[in-house]
Amino acid sequence: MGMATFTQNEEQIRNEFGKLKRLFDTLKQSELPANVTMTELSMGMSADYKIAIEQGSTLIRIGTAILGARNYNQES
Repeated sequence: MGMATFTQNEEQIRNEFGKLKRLFDTLKQSELPANVTMTELSMGMSADYKIAIEQGSTLIRIGTAILGARNYNQES
């Protein structure tokens, strides 16, 4: 799971996800053990998932977008 810096700077996020995608592609092309397959690239969360998809993500985490923000002050 690749996570970008927590920032509003979309160019920074785009650059970080782009670097992760290039690293993923490099690793995918390397000689890996037979039992290792590089089929999914997980990066991006609710705030930046659109950029992550644009940069090649195949899995995203969008819990906050679906369930709302967490309340850490609430007692269980």
